[in-house]
Amino acid sequence: MSKTRELIISPKVSQIQLVKFLPQLEAEGVKMVYLDPKKIGKIKTKLQTVFTSSISDYVVLDKDGTKPKGKKVGRKFQVLSNSDIDNILTIAKKELDFVIVEVKDWKIIPLENIIAKLHKIHTKIFAIAKTPEEVRKMFSILEVGVDGVIFSTSSINEVREVMVYLGTKNFDMKPAKITEIKEVGDGERVCVDTASMLHKGEGMLIGSRSNFLFLVHNESVGSSFTSPRPFRVNAGAVHCYTLSPDGTTNYLSEVETGSEVLILNSKGKARRVTVGRSKIERRPMLMIKATVDGEIGGIIAQDAETIRFVKSNGQLVSVTHLKKGDTVMVHAKPATGRHFGMEVSDEYILEK
Repeated sequence: MSKTRELIISPKVSQIQLVKFLPQLEAEGVKMVYLDPKKIGKIKTKLQTVFTSSISDYVVLDKDGTKPKGKKVGRKFQVLSNSDIDNILTIAKKELDFVIVEVKDWKIIPLENIIAKLHKIHTKIFAIAKTPEEVRKMFSILEVGVDGVIFSTSSINEVREVMVYLGTKNFDMKPAKITEIKEVGDGERVCVDTASMLHKGEGMLIGSRSNFLFLVHNESVGSSFTSPRPFRVNAGAVHCYTLSPDGTTNYLSEVETGSEVLILNSKGKARRVTVGRSKIERRPMLMIKATVDGEIGGIIAQDAETIRFVKSNGQLVSVTHLKKGDTVMVHAKPATGRHFGMEVSDEYILEK
């Protein structure tokens, strides 16, 4: 059974900014912060705290600290050698609920050794990370990873990026009604070949507007004329947006070997995968428009049977069999401006 993995955010923001930042963290699915509970004050939040304060939910003891009743307690350790790891094991056996581990130059091997030694005594291991990439690495060490990572950041986009690493990021998916289907001649479309196997129901979010993205299914479904290619998404025209793991958008023309893209299912559960190859080729194209909640969005995709959307009942529908009135799954929200792919919430924009 897979363990519960916690992202613990250490906010690098001012006391004034905390009022806005903490609710944003909670909205993204974060449950714990490394923060003095006194700083939370009257801010309405259900976030649990990890700190040296005795009123924290997870109390970090000093060397001679006594255990408060009814609290989870732990200690912070710096690891420079194997003797430090042995010391952690010895102290953890004395009823520590968690340990916070800080490693310096060597990061992977010390944590592998700590995980191997501590996982049998059920003491949680929290590591410290400085970048989203370090967070990802620490959660995957020895495949099972650490139990939690303390990550210092002031960027909600970095938090979103890490939540995708954890596979706990969900996007709101809605059924949109098809309003128009039209042949628009030739254009350049982008085939995204990933370095991962994609499953039935999964695809990429693609659209001509950044706030209205269609779930374009992968090619894991074959036919009498085509073999399955479960690593591929025939995504759409070069101008189309796709949503990236960090919450920014990219044009499909920008996707290349080594890029990372979001893969979602019809329920909105997201994971990130690496692009192995991007193929841009000239093909006959279709323009498709749909509407939901007063928003109208469109996509230009290749006119071929292998390009499929996901219907509201989970079934797949090829763009060549799509009809007006059909419903397909989209990620749509009110329009906001974007600057080099980053969302600007207070900027007016109209995309048509």
